[in-house]
Amino acid sequence: MPLSRIASSGELARVMLALKTVLAAIDDVPLLVFDEVDANVGGEIGRIVGEKMADIAAKHQVLCVTHLPQVAAQATNHLVVTKDQSGDRASVAIEPIHTSRKQRVGELARMLGDRNAKSALAHAEELLGKK
Repeated sequence: MPLSRIASSGELARVMLALKTVLAAIDDVPLLVFDEVDANVGGEIGRIVGEKMADIAAKHQVLCVTHLPQVAAQATNHLVVTKDQSGDRASVAIEPIHTSRKQRVGELARMLGDRNAKSALAHAEELLGKK
């Protein structure tokens, strides 16, 4: 049967990551875009997905859209994308936060559930490590 009929969305996401990883190793593609390749992935698997993308980023520019803090923490540069649909149109704002460890920790804590919770802030610090 076709892979699309027997694999979950999380499994498909990991297949795409594997394919992009293999192809990036043999191709000179300068930029790889991962748009929620970590869909339906969490916990330790999320950390591994983030590590794999960080490995790819050693030789290619990688742009990753994620809602998973385990993946986001692996990045060197962080951009927060905010969408506002309060009026007749949607607007999007993009804010770089990679120069401020405090902002990075705050954003990871927000992704973990509460930017003000001591436990989320401590977990965010742990995810970032020495980055």
